[in-house]
Amino acid sequence: MARQPFVVVAMVNRRGQGRSVGVTPAVHGDAVWFAATETDWKVDHLRHQSEVSATVPVRRGGLLALVAPIPPATITFRATAQVVPAGDAPAPVRKRLLRGLTEPDSERGDVVMVRLTPHGDFVTYGIGVPLRLLVDTERARGRVPVARG
Repeated sequence: MARQPFVVVAMVNRRGQGRSVGVTPAVHGDAVWFAATETDWKVDHLRHQSEVSATVPVRRGGLLALVAPIPPATITFRATAQVVPAGDAPAPVRKRLLRGLTEPDSERGDVVMVRLTPHGDFVTYGIGVPLRLLVDTERARGRVPVARG
């Protein structure tokens, strides 16, 4: 999951409506992080309701994916979101997510980090399964408990 460039985070807004957003993640320890600004709508939604669902698409298929429509494998999990000042995030997370910003820029009040702490199970589809078996949804699905370290 740490090598994937994209995560979709699904949340609920103040009116109870579902919303989703694609983010660039950084995995550090037992958490998935992403950067945002204080005024982003997603930050407002996460402060109102911190329980989210996240889905990580995992590209697969190698060269075959260039000529055939191969859906990505996925890893989905439930998580609790916590919005923190950028300066409170671990240094490796800030380095990955704030590329191009100098340290003083990253400490501005409008830049925040969101920490997603997974819980429950990681639900997978197509992870470790040969392409020919993806049509069998029972064999293509998996479930792994989130380990606490």
